[in-house]
Amino acid sequence: MFNALNRARAMTRATRPAQTRKLKPWQAALIGLAACTPSLAIAIDAWAAPPVVQSAPAFTSDRLSVEVVGSGPDVILIPGFASSREVWRATADRLKATHRVHLVQLAGFAGEPWSHGSEGPFVAPVVEALNTYITTRRLDRPAVIGHSMGALVGLRLAQSRPESVGRLMSVDSLPFFSAMFGPTVTAEAARPFADQAAAGILQTPDEAFRTGQSQSAIGLARDPVTRAAMVEWSMAGDRGAMAAAIHDVMTNDARPGLAAMTTPVTVLYAADADGGAPAAMADATWTREYAALPGATLIRVDGSRHFIMADQPERFAELVADLLK
Repeated sequence: MFNALNRARAMTRATRPAQTRKLKPWQAALIGLAACTPSLAIAIDAWAAPPVVQSAPAFTSDRLSVEVVGSGPDVILIPGFASSREVWRATADRLKATHRVHLVQLAGFAGEPWSHGSEGPFVAPVVEALNTYITTRRLDRPAVIGHSMGALVGLRLAQSRPESVGRLMSVDSLPFFSAMFGPTVTAEAARPFADQAAAGILQTPDEAFRTGQSQSAIGLARDPVTRAAMVEWSMAGDRGAMAAAIHDVMTNDARPGLAAMTTPVTVLYAADADGGAPAAMADATWTREYAALPGATLIRVDGSRHFIMADQPERFAELVADLLK
């Protein structure tokens, strides 16, 4: 995954202290981080009263919104850091004939409103909001597919509310993002890097910010259309939300909870011999970081950078189909 933290690195170039450790090119590319309301119509006592439509209770949240398409078994799609739900549009279009697809948009990203400042927790409130959505909408153990930071949200949800998740697909994501700095790095040790990344997001002028986003997009996706979209999503995002998110993600270690998990998890990770993560390095990192997760299925997707769904759409579609069988 962690081409996504590459965004944080690019965002901080303008304000990076001279003593900041320089990352190797492959590390930078790999590390970078970078509704419709369903209703149930119930006819009651037609002889005594007109048909009544009973809708699920209303769901509102200042942490996320959800667009629903299709019908059938439920699938929740969660985008990653600074991304729009549109990153999942092709997947939703494929699935909507056979599944009810819930496209999540995280607050503060890609133009979605944000009201929580630039500090404080980001992931945990999203996890709770998503669980509230699942229970309010009476979803029965939906499949959850998350990309990058969105996969961390799904993982944390499966750890804290296992009854709410039927199965999980993690797309190019680690249970501790900052493990990309090295196998012995802890959340506390990563804090100075997180502070720097958040400060860079907040302090970089717009023009330099756009330039940095354009540069980091090259390491995040091979697909040029996706690269261009990523830049626009980042420019439309709330800088406070992005700063809070990157800081929280870089210091959020979900590894201690892996061993107790019972939710089936499929882990996809990217490798790209032409400018992305080397296969051997990706294999070693993902195997190490998910070693404690019982029964995890790890699948490497070659010829792809961080946005696997865009760089290898046919292979990704096959893997999603396998997950939902």
